[in-house]
This record gives sequence, structure tokens and C-alpha cells, in this order.
Amino acid sequence: MTVIDSAKNKKSPSPWEGFRMGIAVILAFLIGIMSVISGSLVLLNYNIPNYNVVNWLVIYNVILGGISIIAAIFIWKNTKSTKKLIVEILILHLLVFVYLYFFSQEVALESLKAMSFRISIWIVIYLLTFKKISQKPLNITK
Repeated sequence: MTVIDSAKNKKSPSPWEGFRMGIAVILAFLIGIMSVISGSLVLLNYNIPNYNVVNWLVIYNVILGGISIIAAIFIWKNTKSTKKLIVEILILHLLVFVYLYFFSQEVALESLKAMSFRISIWIVIYLLTFKKISQKPLNITK
């Protein structure tokens, strides 16, 4: 539902839509900042995990973490390219996960779990930003 502001003649989001977008912004920002910080610590040798580290994957995670922070800003500002960016991030994570799961012999289980977590968060962000909630109550008496 969109409310029209008669003073500005602009559409402003409903409270529910604003809440959903706020949650999406927070999730995108947090997953981005977590990826940048944790990946940077590994790359700078401040945090050396006790499992096999795939350097290209850490670099990928830092880059996508930065892009996730940009996506959070896009969601917040409701730019035209927001939807495209969210889908691209989700597809990239899915492709990397498929590669790691089926074709990489050197990846640690922790890396697969972390990528699964990222994919789950981006699915939630996708649903929060794309799903239109019906205002009609469900009729279960039929």
C-alpha cells in the first residue's frame, strides 16, 4: 500500500513497507560489514583460522561485503538499480556456493556454512524488498 502525500504530490511508503525496507537495509549493511571486517582480518593475517583458507574466496567475500554495504545504501535511498543489485548479489553467492560445493576439493566446511548464511540473508533481503504483502485477510472458511 502506498500513501500519497498531497502536499508534495509524491508517493510515500506505508509504515509496513518502510519497516520492511529498514530491516533489509540493516541486514544488508550488517552482512556487508561482517564480511569486510572478517575477511580483511584474515587477509592481513590478524586472524588465522584453524581451517583451510581459500584466498580467492576471502577476497571475493571482502569485495561482495563492500558491494553489500553499497546495496544497503541503495535500498535505503530506494534507487532504480536496487532490485537488480540484490538479484546480482544473490546469484553471485549462489554460483560461488555451487562451485565450492561441487567442484572445489580444498574448501572448508566453515566456508560452506558462511556462504549458506550469506545466501539465506540475501534471500530474506530479496523477500523483504520484493514481496508485496496482500492487505486482504485470508479466507480459510471456503
